[in-house]
Amino acid sequence: MSDTRKTWMSLLAKAPPTALGRLWDSTGLAPDFNWLRAPEIGSTMVQGRMGGSGAPFNLGEMTVTRCALRLTDDGTVGHAYVQGRDKTHARTAALIDALMQTPLESRLRTEVLDPLKAALDERRRTRAAKAAATKVDFFTMVRGED
Repeated sequence: MSDTRKTWMSLLAKAPPTALGRLWDSTGLAPDFNWLRAPEIGSTMVQGRMGGSGAPFNLGEMTVTRCALRLTDDGTVGHAYVQGRDKTHARTAALIDALMQTPLESRLRTEVLDPLKAALDERRRTRAAKAAATKVDFFTMVRGED
């Protein structure tokens, strides 16, 4: 898995809240922090593209929850934006984001991020297999009238 912050923040945002909560609880970590921005619910415009490569268009709005916090011991800042109205999901994601910037990074990668990545990959494989099962190959037969 890539070590970029963008990668782990994406993974935390896409993680099922129950799975993320269970993995977070299993770490036993409970760092003290101060809110920079308490979890708040809002909406954002989602854009789409025709065929995946066409001109962008506004698809509609999506509900998101965002927050920001600062760890009290070293001042590291963590942010989170998650789909939906789950304030606990946003808080957990922001805590993990902050701790990923500390010496606890390798532990969190092993105990939280790697299992989330494996589950995401499995969901993608399952979805791809279901889609492949419905694939229809069309072909043209030459009728010999040339």
